Amino acid sequence: MHVTLSPSSVRGTARAPPSKSYTHRAILAAGYADEATVHDPLWSADTKATARAVEAFGGDVLRAGDERLEVSGFDGRPSVPDNVIDCANSGTTMRLVTATAALADGTTVLTGDESLRSRPQGPLLEAIDDLGGEAFSTRGNGQAPLVVTGPVSGNRVSIPGDVSSQYVSALLMAGSLLEDGLEVALETELKSAPYVDVTLEVLDDFGVTARRTDDGFAVDGDQSYEAADGAYHVPGDFSSISYLAAAGAVAGDESVRVRGVYPSAQGDSAILEILERMGADVVWDHGEGILEVSRSDLEGVEVSVADTPDLLPTIAVLGAVAEGDTHITDAEHVRYKETDRVSAMAEELGKMGVRTTEERESLTVHGSDSSLEGAAVDGRGDHRIVMSLAVAALQAAGETRIEGAEHVDVSFPSFFDVLYDLGVRLERSA
Repeated sequence: MHVTLSPSSVRGTARAPPSKSYTHRAILAAGYADEATVHDPLWSADTKATARAVEAFGGDVLRAGDERLEVSGFDGRPSVPDNVIDCANSGTTMRLVTATAALADGTTVLTGDESLRSRPQGPLLEAIDDLGGEAFSTRGNGQAPLVVTGPVSGNRVSIPGDVSSQYVSALLMAGSLLEDGLEVALETELKSAPYVDVTLEVLDDFGVTARRTDDGFAVDGDQSYEAADGAYHVPGDFSSISYLAAAGAVAGDESVRVRGVYPSAQGDSAILEILERMGADVVWDHGEGILEVSRSDLEGVEVSVADTPDLLPTIAVLGAVAEGDTHITDAEHVRYKETDRVSAMAEELGKMGVRTTEERESLTVHGSDSSLEGAAVDGRGDHRIVMSLAVAALQAAGETRIEGAEHVDVSFPSFFDVLYDLGVRLERSA
């Protein structure tokens, strides 16, 4: 699908979509349990992949309308799947359930689409080997397809922290079911640390005890997953909220109100502080869960995305309309997402008249030297690239045509409907 957007002002009220990160973890936690109801889940291409994986391991996920999932779990004892697990484009699914596979008494094969088969999984495979299982890449390059044979039995492992925090999350979720638990020592500084905080929060909500240690994390063994009253409620997603907030900051007519914005462990809530630093008018009522963002003159800032890699595309677009330079640092790990998001944003914004300087670990957007112009751009098969370019299109002179716009289904399926309801002029075509 292609979407063509014209310069537009936005106003009105939207609801924050549910968190993809929390939904992934909640579906898998419910799978580890005997049964649980997941309320307000994000039902997207990525989270469907996690639901399919739970079913492959012997659980059942039933969608009951738009508001809840009824999950019958495998009660901590995953079966060996009858077939290959296809994680599609979901890196979170592959990493979390690779550790699940290590608990099963037999061999599991996991694969995904072309993009996912290019993403690094080696450290997690090595960790499973160190714990007494067997895990390898069929191509010997640390990338999917993966073959995992369990069950594992060790109780301590070390792993690098600067490739993906999802390795740690996967090991903690599975480690709670080992007899002696699991200690995870970090060999390097942990990047994207707030995502592990999300995992710890979900574990706690399912009655599982885990904690930070001097050199990493630990989870007690032989635990059971059980949500309070058998139910878990998914909070709003700050990664998706970032596009609505950015739209209000760059093209708001009066203000954009976003409902369902409550405090949580999500690192991407940092977008609100970043907007304020850039000069945006941001009002957040924590108690009512209402965020209001109004258009204002923005100024460039320096921002580290060490813990918030998913915000890089949004920040780059804000920098394109700001005065001065916006310097995005600590960004090398952002190159290993659905696409190399550092290069993708530099190249696609370049098509729109934005001048950037790209280095291995940073991206600088020269707002004062740029003039946003409508252009034909490529979403690169990456939902976050698509949505950020759509925000840029609101202030571009002339029409912007985004190819591959259907990939918003990964995390925010209703994204273009929400933009339309906020007043954006857009047309969709096959």
